[in-house]
Amino acid sequence: MTKARALLAVLALPLLAGCGFRPLYATPDMPKGAMQAKLRSIYVEPIPEKTGYQMRTRLIDLIDGQGEARGASYYLRVNLTIHAEAIGVQSQTTASGITQTAITRYNDTLKAEYELIDPATGNPVTKGVETGLTAYNVLSSPYATLANQQDADRRAAEDIADRIRINLAVYFAEQAKK
Repeated sequence: MTKARALLAVLALPLLAGCGFRPLYATPDMPKGAMQAKLRSIYVEPIPEKTGYQMRTRLIDLIDGQGEARGASYYLRVNLTIHAEAIGVQSQTTASGITQTAITRYNDTLKAEYELIDPATGNPVTKGVETGLTAYNVLSSPYATLANQQDADRRAAEDIADRIRINLAVYFAEQAKK
């Protein structure tokens, strides 16, 4: 059965060429390795707060970037905001007839506005906005709730960092066509 699948895959390859599919990092207008070199030349400016630090670290890892501004061809400036919204509320009536209401779930919306800046001119060459939504439960322990929130926000920040890297790679691929 595996030989039949392999043969089918080989026969389907010419169909992919006809549909216009091409890998982002294999842009014919750019020499081999040029896309990675462009991404490596980006300095990611520090982003405030713990979640911002985690996003910056993820971006540096994804683009295989440098941690210092010296020699960078571009600066990436990211403004990260987090908005928390209570979405789950639970009411309980005690034996004495008092109704208590407690928040049981939150949604955090992360919004990253980014600009890729040419240090020679100080002007942005491309910019964009990426958002992420994350949810977490409120637990009986405040520490556990905080840990839930931080973990959820970290995962959302890393997802946004992935999308920013893809957007930057698309920008560089489009610039190579010009």
